[in-house]
Amino acid sequence: MSHRLEFRKSSYSGRGQDCVEVAQIPTTFRKSTHSGHAQNCVEVGSLPCGAALRDSKHPDAGHLPFPKSEWASFLTIALK
Repeated sequence: MSHRLEFRKSSYSGRGQDCVEVAQIPTTFRKSTHSGHAQNCVEVGSLPCGAALRDSKHPDAGHLPFPKSEWASFLTIALK
């Protein structure tokens, strides 16, 4: 993952210097190799800061992001 997240000031932040910054998460989801041959599956997307999972039946319902350290731990356990 060579790209970085680009943050911008949230439109919900006031005019003060302290504000909330947001970043668009660029990702393309793919079917998880652990989903088998089922049509309804878990999809995974690579993020600059880790990975994200979503339900293929409801892709617009959002995703669950994981930091790099947690994702690496999950893969270590899942691939045993």
